Amino acid sequence: MAAGTRRARLLTFLLLPLVVLAVGVLATVTFRTSFQLEKLREQSVVEATLSLANEKADRLDKLIVEQDDAVVSDIDVSDLRSLTQGWLRGPMRQTPTIRAVLLLHLVPSRPEVVAFASRAPGPDDEAFRRLLLQRMLGDMELQVEPTSELRHLHQTYDETSYLVSYWQRTHGGRRYLVVAWHDVPRIVHQIFPRIYSERDEQSRVNVVDAEGRIVFGPPLSEGEFTVGRPFATTLYKWRVNVTLTSAEELAKNVERRRRLEMILVGLSGLVVIAGIVVVLIAAARERRLSRLKSEFVANVSHELKTPLSLVRMFGELLHSGRVESEEKRRQYLQIIVDESDRLSQLIENVLDFARVERGKLAYRMELGPVGEVVVHAVETCLARAEREGVELELAVPEGLPLLLRDEGALEVAVVNLVDNALKYAKQGESVRVEVRRATAYVEVRVSDRGPGILPEDRKRIFERFERGRNAQDNKIRGSGIGLALVKHIAEAHGGKAWVEPNQPQGSTFVFTLASRRAEPQEP
Repeated sequence: MAAGTRRARLLTFLLLPLVVLAVGVLATVTFRTSFQLEKLREQSVVEATLSLANEKADRLDKLIVEQDDAVVSDIDVSDLRSLTQGWLRGPMRQTPTIRAVLLLHLVPSRPEVVAFASRAPGPDDEAFRRLLLQRMLGDMELQVEPTSELRHLHQTYDETSYLVSYWQRTHGGRRYLVVAWHDVPRIVHQIFPRIYSERDEQSRVNVVDAEGRIVFGPPLSEGEFTVGRPFATTLYKWRVNVTLTSAEELAKNVERRRRLEMILVGLSGLVVIAGIVVVLIAAARERRLSRLKSEFVANVSHELKTPLSLVRMFGELLHSGRVESEEKRRQYLQIIVDESDRLSQLIENVLDFARVERGKLAYRMELGPVGEVVVHAVETCLARAEREGVELELAVPEGLPLLLRDEGALEVAVVNLVDNALKYAKQGESVRVEVRRATAYVEVRVSDRGPGILPEDRKRIFERFERGRNAQDNKIRGSGIGLALVKHIAEAHGGKAWVEPNQPQGSTFVFTLASRRAEPQEP
């Protein structure tokens, strides 16, 4: 038994650090997982925003390249009239941003414009012609070997942004350059609103120039959920910025989610710690209960052994015929009867307590008097009181109500209280049993003038196997189940049990029975 207990304790103390370690590992893994999930969420948002920015930038590039392809299909360098008869007469919706188309003869010494077509002729055309010849050609990528590759030049000249598309062509051994002049203000004021101002509740867009000045769109807060991407081939000096309108809310949701996960992990840790504390308390209570049970078995064994020894001893004396007088014979017989009653009472208490522990103790509630039961219980204790030299006082008033009670259980409760008073307070010379009628209860009070109950013992004296410190110090025999039975009987009758200190010494044990005014009274 002791080895098993030691193994159980060792197992408990080994398991507790493992449980704490497991909780710590779980908390660490959860925290790391939470942060990783947050990073993955942010990464997915950034990737989605970048994909959206790419899509919006590619839409403008595709739109401008489609216009350039339309110009290429309408112009033939061998026929200069194709500028006016082809492109210029074509529908404007095919090339809405192209303002003018030029054809240059790339003479090494001095390039010259051989054909020019404009949708809105004016002084700006001549200014653009001079700018093209004097400055733009120097910024273009003109290969020595002509190619048909489409190229774009996006540059700022004299604080004005220009976008031109150009191709090289050859005819009759001559090199030509086809230039399409795109109207940047029209792109900003007509094309941008059309392709970037759709009703989109998920994102906002703006376009900024090389210096970061906003060309189109509202200001955007710079953050981890705002992504900028330059135009790939056309307005490559500018950048389109995209931000998710729900980014701030998403960040708050992520933060709330992480905080919730941390709180849950903290609560889980607290629950585990509370569980460990409960287990430790339960183990301590179990060890204490095991100790009390061991003491209970020892006390009951001693309680049984004493009356059995007396019965056997005086029975052997009577059987041997060595009794000197009839008076001694009657005295021995009375001792045998008293000890047998005491033994029977102890056995009944143990059996009743065992039924209480199993929840199988059933009470037979019948309407009847209380005073008569108390009187009968006290009468069964008179002989012992006389033997102990203690006077039993009884006070039962008239007019007590008839109660629903179990007569046998009520008698057991009274006998247990009187027996305790005779056992623990025999030096007090008197024990008083009193029945009182309260407003909603009938009280049964057993008072003694013994050493009393210590204050720290009063709350737990009615628990099973508990005995007061005075009884243990004075080595008074007892099982520790009598008062537990009294409490259970009182509660089964709708009442309760407690102990009160007496002045100047002694204690009063009280238990109550629920009463109803409508019941008839005892005769």
